Amino acid sequence: MQGYVLLVILIILILGSAIKIVQEYERGVIFRLGRCVGARGPGLIILIPGIERMQKVDLRVVTMDVPTQEVITKDNVTVKVNAVVYFRAVNPVDSVVNVYDAITATSQLSQTTLRSVLGQSDLDELLSQRDSINQRLQHIIDEGTEPWGIKVSNVEVKDVELPPNMQRAMAAQAEAERERRAKIINADGEFQASKTLASAGDVISQNPATIQLRYLQTLKEIAVNQSSTIVFPLPIDLIKPFYKMATMTDDDNEEKEQN
Repeated sequence: MQGYVLLVILIILILGSAIKIVQEYERGVIFRLGRCVGARGPGLIILIPGIERMQKVDLRVVTMDVPTQEVITKDNVTVKVNAVVYFRAVNPVDSVVNVYDAITATSQLSQTTLRSVLGQSDLDELLSQRDSINQRLQHIIDEGTEPWGIKVSNVEVKDVELPPNMQRAMAAQAEAERERRAKIINADGEFQASKTLASAGDVISQNPATIQLRYLQTLKEIAVNQSSTIVFPLPIDLIKPFYKMATMTDDDNEEKEQN
């Protein structure tokens, strides 16, 4: 009786080691007497007990944070940069046979590549051409991980931390740039206004009576507010007759005095 029990237990252990289940997102790399014979799955896999063994490989996308790296850019500015790398195993056999730990190896390669690529870039390029740098990082890391059966689908530089003195310098530069643009816009407005005023002066010079109409229109616009103090210029044409009469009167008086 005990022999039957031991036999049943032995059969269960053999079946447990021989029958494996591989999920849809996994593949099983089979080794037969230490030699890789390929990948199997997904589904039910039967192994030869004591002769074959299986190592599972996850095919899902891995999101890996690259630790913050201190980088000196091409223009000698020290910045701290971190990134995120998206990759997955596309060749299960290579990811098991060609590298001891594919995830750790990809992480180390990503860190060194990040420092290398950003060290060849200027600060302005790092801040304004982020997409181009991401593509370069993705291409270089993907080439390095290809022998390991790893496909790097995307690399994103998440944050660039600048030193405080560089932040103040960039803020001062941006403020100076805004002031320059404001002065240019103001000067351009003055230029356009001067051209319009010159054209208006040409029109008014052809008919002097238009200046009096303009005075009356200005007076109408100002007189809306009763508390306004109006300084209104008086046309010289209205003063000339009185001025001539006063001059003639003075001349007559001088002639009478002389006589």
